[in-house]
Amino acid sequence: MRHIPQLEDVSAVKAAFNRHLHQTVVKDRHVATTLDFYKTIAHTVRDQMVGKWIRTQQHYYTEDPKRVYYLSMEYLMGRSLTNAMVNLGIDSEIEEALYELGLDLEELQEEEEDAGLGNGGLGRLAACFLDSMATLGMSAYGYGLRYEHGIFTQKIENGYQVEQPDEWLQFGNCWELGRPEYTIPIKWYGHVGPDGWKDCQQVLAMAYDYPIPGYNNSTVNTMRLWAAKSAKGFDLSYFNHGDYIRAVLDRTNAENISRVLYPNDNQLEGKELRLKQEYLMVSASVQDIVRRYKSYKSHFGGERRSSFDQFHEKVAIQLNDTHPALAIPELMRIFMDEEHLPWAQAWGICCKTFAYTNHTLLPEALERWPVAMLEHILPRHLQIIYEINAQHLKAVLEKWPNDIDRMRRLSIVEEVPEKRINMAYLAVVGSHAVNGVAAIHSQLLVQTMFKDFHEMFPDRFQNKTNGITPRRWLRQCNPALSDAISDKLGSNSWITHLDELKKLIPFQDDTVFLKTLHRLKKENKVRFAEYLEQTCGFKINVDSMFDCQVKRIHEYKRQMLNALHIITLYNRIKQDPDLNMVPRTIMIGGKAAPGYHTAKKIIKLINSVAQVVNNDPIVGDRLKVLFLENYRVSLAEKVIPATDLSEQISLAGTEASGTGNMKFMANGALTIGTLDGANIEMMEEMGENNIFIFGMTVDEVTALRHKGYNPKEYYEANPELKKAIDQIHSGFFCPEQADLFHDLTYHLLNHDTYCLLADYAAYIKCQDQVSIAYEDQKRWLKMCLHNIASVGKFSSDRTILEYTKDIWHAPTSVNPTLPNQPLDSPLPAKEGAAKDKELHREHRVIKEPHKGAVVKNSVLADGQF
Repeated sequence: MRHIPQLEDVSAVKAAFNRHLHQTVVKDRHVATTLDFYKTIAHTVRDQMVGKWIRTQQHYYTEDPKRVYYLSMEYLMGRSLTNAMVNLGIDSEIEEALYELGLDLEELQEEEEDAGLGNGGLGRLAACFLDSMATLGMSAYGYGLRYEHGIFTQKIENGYQVEQPDEWLQFGNCWELGRPEYTIPIKWYGHVGPDGWKDCQQVLAMAYDYPIPGYNNSTVNTMRLWAAKSAKGFDLSYFNHGDYIRAVLDRTNAENISRVLYPNDNQLEGKELRLKQEYLMVSASVQDIVRRYKSYKSHFGGERRSSFDQFHEKVAIQLNDTHPALAIPELMRIFMDEEHLPWAQAWGICCKTFAYTNHTLLPEALERWPVAMLEHILPRHLQIIYEINAQHLKAVLEKWPNDIDRMRRLSIVEEVPEKRINMAYLAVVGSHAVNGVAAIHSQLLVQTMFKDFHEMFPDRFQNKTNGITPRRWLRQCNPALSDAISDKLGSNSWITHLDELKKLIPFQDDTVFLKTLHRLKKENKVRFAEYLEQTCGFKINVDSMFDCQVKRIHEYKRQMLNALHIITLYNRIKQDPDLNMVPRTIMIGGKAAPGYHTAKKIIKLINSVAQVVNNDPIVGDRLKVLFLENYRVSLAEKVIPATDLSEQISLAGTEASGTGNMKFMANGALTIGTLDGANIEMMEEMGENNIFIFGMTVDEVTALRHKGYNPKEYYEANPELKKAIDQIHSGFFCPEQADLFHDLTYHLLNHDTYCLLADYAAYIKCQDQVSIAYEDQKRWLKMCLHNIASVGKFSSDRTILEYTKDIWHAPTSVNPTLPNQPLDSPLPAKEGAAKDKELHREHRVIKEPHKGAVVKNSVLADGQF
């Protein structure tokens, strides 16, 4: 139910397109490339945002609502063009205008590089949250780093993952706006003495702003990403003496800080670079937040705010996992060293300002920084952390006198195996709210990882189940299904009120609607099959079940269990060549961390199994296996609408939430999964009959480990499992290097950390039930409908509203109407030209620490942004 484009709007789009082609891209139709046309339409769409963007910031500046600041080291934004078109409500006009111009919108969309500034679910969740905050009309900002190279481009060569640099900025970025006036000095190294933090080195953080349009409203919020710049000018003395390398060395070293997303931290240099990345992001962001807070009313003749008593009433800072936790000592440093607040007042404001989201139950994933490294790079912050810990342990001792062991467990400073700062503990102590991201995850946090902290701060912990934005993950990626839903419901209001999809349940026996769902799924499968054939030359059977597991490659996500199922199906066909089975195309996609040897070996195993299965004539089209190379947001938007079965098979108690499971659910794929993460709440929403659940519960996993888990017992007791593991071990799937997978089979048989062998039999039995259900298409389609109709709880809009109500206490306006004054309308005059100049800008002169020479002016403007 999309609106019909109006002729005058289409004409305006064409006129704007031609103007940008000539004046922005500086080409004509005869020489312009597809990339040129993409840039032209991107600028045309951006034109529709900038007015709303400026008015939104003017509105926040004049009304001064409480602002929410989301600090995240990752934002997996994907592509911006279609998202902007959909949220602005101009997608029909753009598509029609391009058609009349003889251009194909889909072809232009493929020219845009994914903004892959994240590793996986953490970054994609942050992107969904920004979309929801804008759609809800919240005065919100996202802060992060502008990595020159995002997550690596994955190539599969001879079955192995090969990492190549992600050149997402190679041809420029139409959506970002450099803000050199918001360039902020960042200090590190040096030493702390009686007169403060001295002899520091400095770099600069320059702001790049990205517009975040809300859906069908007047709000355009800002994501501000920081890029590292050198604080030193180009040293001509070196250059003039022929030392060209040294002339640019300092500049290059500084700018390397934001060059690459999360360097491999196996080496000391990698750890130092990562620490610098995190501090640069939080320091620049916190300084920017304080600047914005202080600047209120300075444009209206009033004084800049000098009191921080209202800071927590105007500022809410959300820490997306432990990576931004240094923001807590950084804000304390600014309050005490620059604003001269006493400790008690500064700490009270900090605790009321910060909130912390935990995203993992895996202890090894929690950040711990060596004290020696912090002392070297951030000596003032280590001093502040020590004082935070001292005050915290004093409170612990008052509550539990003489309980030294409890003090050790609650200390932010760990003493063994080396002296380290536990950043998760720092985040808990310095925040007024701590949340998990699914009900079971939040429950396990207070029972295990944060048990002692929960006893210390019982009112601090809560749950906020993750969500996804229905704009990108249904309306945008599956427009035909979205139109069918709107037609059936008589409205498209479900796009901002996803719980309205419950109204589809009465149509579960509507044969016509079920056939429509079947037809649309088939069309999506055909479209994806064509894409695969065009891009990788792989042909798949569109009448087969599309069985997908797409996520980061990690042992706890158990792609290896999926591989064991593939081998089992293969062996069954080989044993009975006439076997009548539901044909399956099993697709696995995801990236392994460059230094994660086991995960990369699992990718090689999957590709080796695929090589054998796909080339066996006895198997034919009954079973095909495909590893999806370079899985990313734009590829997810293609594969998710085409999927029949979603694999969410992590060991119970290891996946915090997951959001891919919600995306598949919204697009009518059924789930096979464990009672882990958000799977549990999905089952509660849709009913047990509409999801395929298998495997141990958290309590059963705990009991098994307590008893003493022996994976070899399961191996010896199950012939199909034994045969599959023996084939992997013997080199059946890699005869040219028979011992290649010995480390995988050794670990399975002797350790099996994530209990694959214990869950194998239940998984295979559940997969057999999936095949039976798929053969009964009426039953399958009813289950699909229940999945779509039950996804309302998993909208990120609901999640953000809960954060707002329970943590941030910030206002929302679902369809804000912002003032429509001219963009150049003057603000009220201030008293006196000299005062005007002083209040308009704050100039900070940065001096080279040791030489004292002025090297750069950093201008922090007080304007609306």
